[in-house]
Parts: sequence; C-alpha cells; structure tokens
Amino acid sequence: MFDIGWTELLLIGIVALIVVGPKDLPGMFRTLGRFTAKARNMAREFQRAMDDAADQSGVRETVDDLKDIADPRKLGLDRLNEAADRFEKWEPKLPKPGESASPATDARAAKAEKIRRAMAETGAAKRAAPEAAEGDVPAPEDIPAKTPDKTSDA
Repeated sequence: MFDIGWTELLLIGIVALIVVGPKDLPGMFRTLGRFTAKARNMAREFQRAMDDAADQSGVRETVDDLKDIADPRKLGLDRLNEAADRFEKWEPKLPKPGESASPATDARAAKAEKIRRAMAETGAAKRAAPEAAEGDVPAPEDIPAKTPDKTSDA
C-alpha cells in the first residue's frame, strides 16, 4: 500500500527515538502495532461486507457468467490453440539423398528431364543446321565427349 523502504523506516525510527525518548519508545511501538492491527481488521471486515453484498445482489453470478462466456474452451479456441501448437512443433521430413519424396515428385522429375533433353536436342539441331550447311563444323553428335585429364593428380 505505502511504498516505504528500509531507509525511510530507519529515519522514522531515529526521529521517534529522539522525539519520544528511549523509555517511551516500546510503548509507542506497541500502541502503533495495535492501531495497525485494528485498521487491518476493519479493512478485512469491510471487504467481507462488500463480498456478502455482492453475493446477495447477484453480482457474483453475473461475474461467473461473464467468465463462462469469455472462456476460450467454450468458444472453440482450444482446438485453434492445439492446431497452432502442432504447427509450431511441426518439422518437415525431408527425403534422404537418392530417395524421392513421393511418386508425383518422381513423375514431375521424369517429365522435367524429358523436356530438358528435348530442348537440348532441339537447340543442338538448330545450331548444327546452319553450320552443317557451311560444311566447316561437324554436327554435335560427331564431336567426341570431353574426358577429364588423367595426367593431373587430384
């Protein structure tokens, strides 16, 4: 309630010791303790009276009803929270090297490879057609494939 630190309490104690005197100081603290206890009891009694009045007037039931209305489990938000938790914990399973993810992926990869080969053949044929007409350059299929040098040590 009050924001009093240890330094303030020490200062109040020193001032009380000087003003009241060492003889009457224990009696004063005892009286202060009784006063504080009475004030706390009065505050507790007031709080109980307010709670009883709230119970009698139906405010407590209204508060409980409002809490039930705002309960996420009754709104279906628990399923949404579960789905969000599962999504956050989800780790995708990647295929191992040499292993395909699914048959559909294999089919797409095969089609892509077929298209690449067809495009390469078409491009090679287009490049070879004008050069073959000149007669200077051999067709791409006549050119031997490059092999790595076997003289270099790796």
